[in-house]
Amino acid sequence: MSQTGILYLIPSNLAEDTADQVINEQVRAVIKETKYYLVENLRTARRYIGSLKTGVVIDELHFEILDKKTTPAEVAKLMGPALQGQPIGVISEAGCPGVADPGALAVAFAHQKGIKVCPLVGPSSFLLALMASGFNGQSFTFHGYIPIQKKERIDFIKQMERHAQKKQTQLFMETPFRNNHLLEDILQHCQPDTLLCIAKNITGADEMIQTKSIKDWRKAKPDLHKVPTVFLLY
Repeated sequence: MSQTGILYLIPSNLAEDTADQVINEQVRAVIKETKYYLVENLRTARRYIGSLKTGVVIDELHFEILDKKTTPAEVAKLMGPALQGQPIGVISEAGCPGVADPGALAVAFAHQKGIKVCPLVGPSSFLLALMASGFNGQSFTFHGYIPIQKKERIDFIKQMERHAQKKQTQLFMETPFRNNHLLEDILQHCQPDTLLCIAKNITGADEMIQTKSIKDWRKAKPDLHKVPTVFLLY
């Protein structure tokens, strides 16, 4: 028997009220057996576990915050139960932990200490967007969140476009309330024939995944304000 526990990377749904469609039984089985969680947002995590209807009593679970502000020393302390043989679950705010997500901090620590890491299958916004874009799925770069400052952001967009012109798909995102500003910069600074795929609210009832040229997107810009969105250039 292993002396250390297991670090479970537990996916969550991307869109509201979709857990029944996108979360499988393996995830539910793990949650039934796990009492200790590292999460980005306490309220979101509690609500998500409750939505799975596993019979777990939420008040009997232990939650700790793991976010981008968590220091290495704090991660070591948070991972203490795994070193004592207990399973730990990491839950992202949305989608798969460890991808553009602070859960990677716990994963790195687990590997350093010989703790088994077990990723569970679930929805990943950037992989689903890539699948549906029609772009190169063999050579791509996922940048996660791109620079906030306007000049740096524009320079970064132009750099991504240069890579896209070499047939390497470029995937990136922005905080939802800045989506429209990002889209405006893309449309203003990219070449007319560059292809842009916009994938918004993936798996949701109002999901939209469309690929068009920049010149065609300029004719009819979607409203992406406060809507989780993945952008892809090619």
